[in-house]
Amino acid sequence: MAINKNHEFEELDAVKCAIVERNATPQRVQFLKALLELNNYTVIVVPSPPAKTAGPAKSETDNPPVSEQALQPETFTVGVTDVMFNPTNAIFGRLLRTKDGHVVTLAYWLQKEEISHDEVPYFENRS
Repeated sequence: MAINKNHEFEELDAVKCAIVERNATPQRVQFLKALLELNNYTVIVVPSPPAKTAGPAKSETDNPPVSEQALQPETFTVGVTDVMFNPTNAIFGRLLRTKDGHVVTLAYWLQKEEISHDEVPYFENRS
């Protein structure tokens, strides 16, 4: 159990892991796994449990049943074996690096930018 929502951990494939992201798409998993392994973390990825849906019960005379899993996109839970890892602290503490050696920014982490622009933080800019 986590102390707060920002630092979650649980067992993934019988290994205690810090949760990096839940319900990640396969493309997001690929990005996170490559980035975290580059930064020397052991990454574990497991399929996310299907979302619980609450709705009216359908009778057998309704349309033929469609698999709920077919309607929902396949998502994954990404974790790292270092239970001290916290994605928020890693990003804002400037602890992660890209393959080019730049600091991972929030925009890069969220995949809004393809290149991490690691300018000097505002508190170090003395101009």
